[in-house]
Amino acid sequence: MSELLLVPFLACLVLAGIHAYLGLHVLARGVIFVDLALAQVAALGMTAALLAGHAPESDAAYAWALAFTMAGALIFALTRPSPLSSNDLEGQFEERPGFPGARRALGGLGGHFGAPHVNQEAIIGIVYAVAAALTVLVLDRVAQGGEQIKQLLVGSILAATREDVGRLAALYALIGAIHWLCRRPLLALSLGGDVRGARAWDFLFYLTFGLVVTSSVRIAGVLLVFSYLIVPAVIGAWLAPSIGWRLAIGWIVGSVASAAGLAASYGWDLPTGATVVAAFGALLALVALARGLVTLATRTRREGRRALAGLGIGVGLVVALAGIALAAFPRADHLWLDALERAVPALQTTFLTAGERGVAADARESIARGARELARLRALAADVQWGRRELPPEQRERLRQFLAGRGEIVAGDRLVLKTLTGRARERQRFVLGLPLTALGIILTVISLRRRRAPLLSIL
Repeated sequence: MSELLLVPFLACLVLAGIHAYLGLHVLARGVIFVDLALAQVAALGMTAALLAGHAPESDAAYAWALAFTMAGALIFALTRPSPLSSNDLEGQFEERPGFPGARRALGGLGGHFGAPHVNQEAIIGIVYAVAAALTVLVLDRVAQGGEQIKQLLVGSILAATREDVGRLAALYALIGAIHWLCRRPLLALSLGGDVRGARAWDFLFYLTFGLVVTSSVRIAGVLLVFSYLIVPAVIGAWLAPSIGWRLAIGWIVGSVASAAGLAASYGWDLPTGATVVAAFGALLALVALARGLVTLATRTRREGRRALAGLGIGVGLVVALAGIALAAFPRADHLWLDALERAVPALQTTFLTAGERGVAADARESIARGARELARLRALAADVQWGRRELPPEQRERLRQFLAGRGEIVAGDRLVLKTLTGRARERQRFVLGLPLTALGIILTVISLRRRRAPLLSIL
């Protein structure tokens, strides 16, 4: 495993190193989706190269992508909002004769004239949408266009070679050196400062940014590149006040998510790029949950039990809505009840007849048997895919058919269980649904009264 994933992991570390830094700029500028837009523009360039007859991994395809990315960088630099403020605009109105009360009228309009330019995020969104649409149109004229779209979205990080990693590291080191030398004006612009020659500096930022994105998309895909850019920067901004600490946290987050995603992909035989993106999402959710718990604990120490009123209201509403949903739509998916029944099977079997309980037990036994067989076959298929075992083509086809057949049998048994679960739900709808609804309403009312208690005592 270590030898197989070493090069992809090194590629992920290289991506994390540069994207965590650029993500801080993107987050500070408020142009969150500029990475997706430039990545999509680069993908459009690659698809245009495919239409022109070049191979996806050729230097010509890279040149096409880079040319399109430079055009996108120029667009974003030219559409940078002007530093003209509402005060400047008010001054222009007051200096011209024939505009009595202009300042008062401007203030009365709520500052609408203070932002005469379209937000740059709108331009970024338009560029992304148009580039994505053109990519689909071009790929419609390319053989295996659907596979190419999948490749552009999730990439093929497992196919990265040592030479790819070396080239990326050298290019990103050069771009990092440029940003270090130009750090003062670039950081000033990102943090909202006014810099002479702002459009030129912006073009330099977007050009170098586009070089990184174009190079990254070739091996990582659009979604993974976006995750490396934004998720570490967001977690760093949550946990640290200074740029240096945010960058350090971003590098740690990128490394941890890369290792976890690659390990999960290997262990569960999942698509690598999508699994790493999911690992970033899971890590972001864990950090957000931890921050929420810390904030709640801090408020509880400061305000006492009153701080838990908001949590009680939320829990009460969720419980009430779950009860209403069970009573009104018993055959819908109720994941919370499924989880409870897995922990306490009697919660469902109590609502089944003796014959139904026997059928359910047989179906579960058959599913367990089929799941064990599927696990064995999938492990064999994973060994073949990862190169740990060789099989002749006819045996590979037979393995594929066995997997499909066994999967159909298991799916049939699960359909039987789903039917029985639906019958149990019909009988649970009032016995469980209505009490849950009442419990949720009571909890919500109590929490609301506790939250309003200090205000009522003052009145």
